[in-house]
Amino acid sequence: MFFKQIRQNAARSRRDNGLFFGSLVTAIVAFYTLLSLGEQDVMQFLATIESDAVGKLMRMLPVVYAVSLFFVFFLVYFACRYQTDSRRRELGLYLMLGMKRSRLFGMLFCETLWSSMLALLAGLPAALLLTEGISLATARIVGLGIIGHRFSFSPEALWWTVCGFVFVQLLSMLVICAGLGKAEPAEFFRAGDVKRQEVSSGAQSTAFLCLGTVFLLLAYYLGIVRLQALELGVMIATVLFGIAGTFLLYRGLGGFLGRRIRRKSPDAAGLWTFTARQVQENVLSQHKPLAVASLLLVLALSCISFGISMGVGGSVSGRSVDFSLFGEERQIDSCLNRDDIRGLVGESYPLYLSHVKDGSVFDTGGLKAALSGIGGAGNIIENCSFDYVIAESSYNDILEHLGKEKLDLSGGKAALYSSLIGKNEPGTKLQEALDGRVSVGIGGKDYELLPALCCDNIVADRAITLYLGLIVPDALYAQLAKTPEAYCRNVQLRGDVVEKMGLMQAIQNMDALLAGTGVTYDSYLGGIGRNLFYAVAAGYLTIYLGVLFWLIANTVIGLKYLIGQRRTGRRYEILAMLGADMPSLQRSVRKQISVYFALVLAAALVSSAAAIAAMFTSFARLPAGASMGKAAALSAAALLAFAALETFYIRIVKQTAGRELGRLLAGELSHGRRMF
Repeated sequence: MFFKQIRQNAARSRRDNGLFFGSLVTAIVAFYTLLSLGEQDVMQFLATIESDAVGKLMRMLPVVYAVSLFFVFFLVYFACRYQTDSRRRELGLYLMLGMKRSRLFGMLFCETLWSSMLALLAGLPAALLLTEGISLATARIVGLGIIGHRFSFSPEALWWTVCGFVFVQLLSMLVICAGLGKAEPAEFFRAGDVKRQEVSSGAQSTAFLCLGTVFLLLAYYLGIVRLQALELGVMIATVLFGIAGTFLLYRGLGGFLGRRIRRKSPDAAGLWTFTARQVQENVLSQHKPLAVASLLLVLALSCISFGISMGVGGSVSGRSVDFSLFGEERQIDSCLNRDDIRGLVGESYPLYLSHVKDGSVFDTGGLKAALSGIGGAGNIIENCSFDYVIAESSYNDILEHLGKEKLDLSGGKAALYSSLIGKNEPGTKLQEALDGRVSVGIGGKDYELLPALCCDNIVADRAITLYLGLIVPDALYAQLAKTPEAYCRNVQLRGDVVEKMGLMQAIQNMDALLAGTGVTYDSYLGGIGRNLFYAVAAGYLTIYLGVLFWLIANTVIGLKYLIGQRRTGRRYEILAMLGADMPSLQRSVRKQISVYFALVLAAALVSSAAAIAAMFTSFARLPAGASMGKAAALSAAALLAFAALETFYIRIVKQTAGRELGRLLAGELSHGRRMF
């Protein structure tokens, strides 16, 4: 009978509090998805070429797991508290009928374990499907396609998911039961006291509102304008002003709403004044949870945006070279003519790259003059010298493979090359300087520089980093090059082989064959390994944390409102006695929820826009060559997903609040005719 009662109570809790059960399932999915990261295809591939970096990431996962447990504890605690508060009369009745507190709490813990088991049965299959989808989607986003995908299951991730989830559940119930253990049975039948408001004068609330707005504007200014230098003091000030401004804004918002209600109340009809006063009271008495929820949403949107930028920036689109072979021409030819290798090679060509011959004379005055008008280019001007030259034909071979237009350096022209392109790197300022007409002197003759900076990778891996180089016609290269021999032989794999086997498998097969030849080579895997690792590690983890912050923020907002509605339930009863009908009361509740969420979302969206703008103008700027179209598409998809999930969540809260109101007015809570 005891265990039957436990199952019935747990079933009723799931039916009446679907929001709570859904939060638990989502937490399970999040835990398993994080812990099974090492089993995904992309991470398995990265472990073969970036084993040290992947090892460090795997050692960091327990820390992220512990942080996740900390945040999920509050999510589960609020949900369990709401569920327990909704059953106070039932629990009090058990005590009045003679049930011992130890047995009562044992029943609550057993119900928690039973609900946990059912949540695990629902969440783990969803987590497996999600991890498989993430594994395929990650490979697609970074440009690798489906790479011999295989189903993966991590028993270790399953074990720690179960342990962590059950631990958080039981700890939450332990904290709640510790508070209930001190209450007398009669206290369980009280509806709950409305929290006393901190009443502020009109001048005080105005001061709070204005000061909070000023602090937020100051945080936006520091983040967007001053954070580009990445100074620690500016970062700390931005965060502190943002947090303080958010709390002060909500602290003064209640008084602002009160004054607006007083001006409009004489002309208001129906339950408008009651609805507005309910919202005002929630803001006044719960401004701290609102501020916390708003800040969590800012973190969520910022983390997701950062994860998208890392995924786009770490993509491997536009590969220029698959392998670069170093050594004598005869040895390289012998290697490439092997039967097992020849069938994989599509084309190969020598790369003519060399240090400048001693005694070569360059006049960089025109380039320095163009750079002098660009802020922050002083260091480039001081080091403005050409140490390397590249033959035009070699670079055109690379452009041809990339499907780009070849260079035309006839008629006394040259091109500027730099592999250091990106935020605060020389290539960005060099490109700005080339927007005007610039020429350099070579051996006493002026050569006009093409207006576009060349930055395509010239070897398979960035084995060399060219600060500043010059692409010149082949005849001029022969005069300037210190070593006329080819620097290396670049190799492209056959297109049909890549299409049949997949990019990674084709490169891995070629890599295995070259490893036994004794030829020194660099592989495209080395470059994409690092890029892909940063894309997966930073992007995946930040998106994971963003989703977790979003879930906790919405749970705090939704459950805070539902708890407040329960505590003010007597007001709805009085309105019903005065003649208010059910449709009017339900409309009032829905409006309260819409405004309540809107107050949080409005500040969060504005702050998120500023935070994202600050992020993309400082440390998370998209690198050169990253697909802006892909970034925009992913950002739009993320925004649509956020709007859809937020709308769905608000709808669930409204449905839950409507059911609560129906039970209240039916007398189920007031008179105890039915256990709840």
